[in-house]
Parts: sequence; structure tokens; C-alpha cells
Amino acid sequence: MPKTTNKERSMALYESILQLKNLEECTAFFDDLCTVGELRAMEQRYDVALLLDDGLVYTEILEKTGASSATISRVNRIFSFGAGGFRTMINRRKKKG
Repeated sequence: MPKTTNKERSMALYESILQLKNLEECTAFFDDLCTVGELRAMEQRYDVALLLDDGLVYTEILEKTGASSATISRVNRIFSFGAGGFRTMINRRKKKG
């Protein structure tokens, strides 16, 4: 078991996520890990990122997702200036689909 302090990031979660083999395992893992509210919030943020990538404006995203303007704005900032995780996943989805 990795030892971490409150300020360190434990890699155990991320390493475990990489071991998931299919959508069923992934949803079961996240259902066990997160509350329904946490999952819905993450799903909504990712949906917002997808719609921003599609070029939709805030009002259209709000209508489609129910996300607040604050959430859309936050996702837009992360999407534009974050670590690149959204961009990586969206590009992979586009290649696959």
C-alpha cells in the first residue's frame, strides 16, 4: 500500500483505472468509488467539454446538459488551459468513432 501525505498525490487510483478492461468494469468501478452526485458532475463536465469542442455556445450547452454557466466556464478554462486530459480523450474518441 503506497504511503502518502495529505499533500502528495497517490497514483494507486490512476494505476487501477488503467487496469480496467471494458466499459462494464469501468462503470462498476466508478459506481463503487463515487457517489451518484459525483459521477453525474464528472459526466456533465465531460459532456460540456465535448460540446465545447463541437463549437457550441454556452446557451446551447446549458440547454443540452443543464450545466450552470459557472460549470461551463470552468470546463472551458480547463479545456483551454488545463493539463490536456480533455483534449487527449476527445481526440482519441474522434479517432475511434
